[in-house]
Amino acid sequence: MLFFFFFFFSAKMVVKVKRVQTFGKKKTAVAVATVTNGKGHIKLNGKNLDLVEPYILRTKVYEPLWLIGQPKLKNLDIRIKVRGGGQTSQIYAIRQAIAKGIISYYQKYVDEATKKELKDSLLRYDRTLLVSDTRRCEPKKFGGKGARARFQKSYR
Repeated sequence: MLFFFFFFFSAKMVVKVKRVQTFGKKKTAVAVATVTNGKGHIKLNGKNLDLVEPYILRTKVYEPLWLIGQPKLKNLDIRIKVRGGGQTSQIYAIRQAIAKGIISYYQKYVDEATKKELKDSLLRYDRTLLVSDTRRCEPKKFGGKGARARFQKSYR
């Protein structure tokens, strides 16, 4: 019986999954994109990408996909998990994670020439698709309401 158990599980074929995991950041929002070979499905926190809210910023998420084009994406599955930050920061982190993930996948599993072509087109359109924005909120100091604003001074 034990012999049959080991024989049965050792006979299965192991399928190699091509997978790349990248991240995108904006302020305190972090999005992690997992790009695998598949059928062209794109999920965000387990839901379809068409359900991204707010509606106005949905086009920002689609920008890297439109720039790269449907033929290059039809056999890639992208799963994105995002947390932290606000709505706008999350949207910008998502689009960066998608763009970096596709570039990394093409570099690792396809060819360098196609990767360079994709990277150049993304950088020409918007540099923040691949390079993170390092600006952060300046911390508040004493003696005022904010980072730079001071309380009003009275002489009498």
